[in-house]
Amino acid sequence: MAMLLFSILFVLAAATLLLRLGTSRRSLPNPAPLGEKSGLESGSDGSITPPKVSREDINEPVDIKIESLTDFDWTKAEPEKHRPFKPTYHITMALKNTTPSDLIQIDKNYLSRIINRQAIVRDHESTVMGYIPEGVPAVYEVYEYLLGTYLPTRFPMMFSLQTSSSPSGPVTTFHNHVTSLISPVSPPPSDPLTALRIISQTIEDDFFLLQLQPPDSTSFPNEHKAVAFICCHPAGFDPSTKLAQGLKAIHVPVPSYSKIGPSMERFFARTTVDKPVKRLNWSVQTHTKLFSPGMNHVHTEEADKVERDVEVDIEEARMRVELQTLTRLARTGALMFSFKTYLYGLDEIKGEGLGGELADAIDGLGKGNAPGMWVYKGGIRWGKRVCEYLRS
Repeated sequence: MAMLLFSILFVLAAATLLLRLGTSRRSLPNPAPLGEKSGLESGSDGSITPPKVSREDINEPVDIKIESLTDFDWTKAEPEKHRPFKPTYHITMALKNTTPSDLIQIDKNYLSRIINRQAIVRDHESTVMGYIPEGVPAVYEVYEYLLGTYLPTRFPMMFSLQTSSSPSGPVTTFHNHVTSLISPVSPPPSDPLTALRIISQTIEDDFFLLQLQPPDSTSFPNEHKAVAFICCHPAGFDPSTKLAQGLKAIHVPVPSYSKIGPSMERFFARTTVDKPVKRLNWSVQTHTKLFSPGMNHVHTEEADKVERDVEVDIEEARMRVELQTLTRLARTGALMFSFKTYLYGLDEIKGEGLGGELADAIDGLGKGNAPGMWVYKGGIRWGKRVCEYLRS
């Protein structure tokens, strides 16, 4: 059985490696947009009716265009500046359209971030990556797409492919010209965990792979379930505890999640290969760490025990923003929920003349449709001191 699986994966890998530098177009199978015809209907009690979709119709071709950045110099690319805060916090999906080309953002912090991720994986591998058997095909699809097509096409100055002959047939390898890492693409690594490990030290984005469970599933029927992940930059949670969990279970600690949960399931089910979407999520932390699974958040049951209005080292404090992207994978139909984390010093925000606006937004965490966010995002600890600085 293992040999059969490896053979299938080998064939699939070879089929995906049609690459040419410049503009690349891929004729991809487009999974039927789950729920598009019948939808995931929400009843008066909030229950969800599953979509009536056949997986036999997932081979309609879709032309995916990846625009090549032939003159891109990552050493000169400034990190994007995202300022998503508003005076009153409302829990919404707040989705915007994006393109397949913009799946990965790279800037001058790339190498330092990758070195940091290598250390995180070395010290915390079981926390920051994993998969269940159900997720193996999706892991290989992401691996083959990123290393075999997307990265060499999008960033040809940074990544390339080389094919050589061997007694068993052609062998294609991926070359990272920044880190000098050489990785197998065709055939791919035989161990899914090795594939995840290579991805983690090739891009600085984290991701969860999600599969919609059928109505007769013994776990999380009609829900999207996490089947694999890489998360080197968790903020206030242990990502390994989310594996094999449904969306509702994953978001149990999030205040007022029930207000958007059914909508998320419906939208996730309708997402198609050629129409990815993005959103931004922001918070404030009192340190500079990207890997912070046990920090940042305060859960409701802990609120009475948490020290309030603590002193804050303003030079260490950061506004933390996640650029989140939702992408449908062509072959397996899995969803890739990926995100890149940005950290901005409070002095940077204040220097832009936005200190007062951020302070208002911090105060507004408890004033919208999800008032528990004030506690959950840690405002009861650092809010007073941070707002004083921002308004000074």
